Amino acid sequence: MVIKAAEFIKTKIQGDYEIGIICGSGLGGLCDAVENPIYVNYADIPNFPVSTAPGHIGRFVFGTLAGKKVVCMQGRVHYYEGYTPESVIIPVRVMKKLGVTKLIVTNAAGGINESFEVGDIMLITDHINFTGINPLVGKNDDRFGVRFPDMSYAYSPEMRETALKCAEKMKLDLREGVYIGCSGPSYETPAEIRAFRTLGADAVGMSTVMEVIAANHCKMEVLGFSLVANKAAGMSKNRLTEQEVIDIGKEKANVMQKLVCAVVGEMQ
Repeated sequence: MVIKAAEFIKTKIQGDYEIGIICGSGLGGLCDAVENPIYVNYADIPNFPVSTAPGHIGRFVFGTLAGKKVVCMQGRVHYYEGYTPESVIIPVRVMKKLGVTKLIVTNAAGGINESFEVGDIMLITDHINFTGINPLVGKNDDRFGVRFPDMSYAYSPEMRETALKCAEKMKLDLREGVYIGCSGPSYETPAEIRAFRTLGADAVGMSTVMEVIAANHCKMEVLGFSLVANKAAGMSKNRLTEQEVIDIGKEKANVMQKLVCAVVGEMQ
């Protein structure tokens, strides 16, 4: 499935793409900065999962960003959409077959850390997989990685250092913290958020962790950013809605775009 998808995409593009970027909810505007774009819709790729979540267009965008060849995912797929864990990581494995060795993942998340404000950008230092599943369960595919991949440095220390330096140059107060991934699609309860804070989580969302596990399995270097789109359940009197996530994503897309562009420009 992965090989056929990659072979199909290669008929639409030229050469390899070393840097991959996954755009989360409301953050698809990052792809607007890609120069000389080539679009490949997920729906056109054989046996490829298609995005159904609000704010996810559902296509690859190939081109250049900050002088580097990149492939952007303008929208991802999630476990809560009814896809199997194995299907959720197909895009990451396809990018690996297209030459990607460095992956930047972005998401919109709920802020758990009480010092975080809506609109803050958090550099992910680590994650907690609270989905209850792992996308590598089953027979190991030796073409991508070993049976027991190490997750000690799931988020590349070198890439994180680059991100911090770029943020400093931009005079951006880049937060740092741990992302906890849940299956969704319901938002978390206030009691769950209190428990997650005790576990050491700073932001919560319904994506990213499976992709990062797969990327580490593939020996990719990973960098992650969370846009704090709302205060997590119980931290304000407001009810949580998907529209506010999309709206904050659009509002802060320019800042995230500048940060990602700066980081890509510094990549060797």
